[in-house]
Amino acid sequence: MKPIALITGGEGDLAKSIGTELKQAGFEIVAPGRSELDVTDKASVKAFFDDLQPLDLLVNNAGAFHDALMAKMSDEHFDHVVDVNLKGAFLVSQAALKLMSKQRSGHIVNIGSYSALSGPAGQANYAAAKAGLIGLTQSIAKEYGARNVWANCVLPGFLETKMTRHLLEDETWRENMLQTHALGRLNTAEDAARFIVFLHSLANVSGQVFQLDSRVRRWA
Repeated sequence: MKPIALITGGEGDLAKSIGTELKQAGFEIVAPGRSELDVTDKASVKAFFDDLQPLDLLVNNAGAFHDALMAKMSDEHFDHVVDVNLKGAFLVSQAALKLMSKQRSGHIVNIGSYSALSGPAGQANYAAAKAGLIGLTQSIAKEYGARNVWANCVLPGFLETKMTRHLLEDETWRENMLQTHALGRLNTAEDAARFIVFLHSLANVSGQVFQLDSRVRRWA
């Protein structure tokens, strides 16, 4: 029987790359879009998981962003970004952990962001949600390690996807972004996907955060 991987936000470019790599690695892929699984709706999550078992790997990939400076950020946009990126990962992980605990095996990979580490201007909602995702990852790792369930957080880097392509079309913005990378280039969805497949093979690694681009931060 093939191992089963669930990838939330299944219609996105990164989700598709992850699905392709996992399929080549022998997984059966379940990659619902929002119409099939609304991660912010507990009833939707419960209904989806009622028909899903077993589960070997969960990739919490569903995400959203609404950038604005603090003074201009609406409550609605703050709440929506936190609900999708953080609460959604919580709700789906909570449901997945019931299956994984029963199986005594499973891996949760949360898709984080460098914004969680850098707190960029104009992304208070997104940075806060992704920083919370790191804490969620570590709590899961500590709570469920004894049940042979491991959890990690992957920061893929700024990827050229349909969500970000409009930003990269601005040549000045693109050049400024590339200058923040030591290698002068962006990561790719395909490379991020390959890393996730590799990470899943490391059954003794849990509670860790992996940054996949070449932006270098000073130690705190």
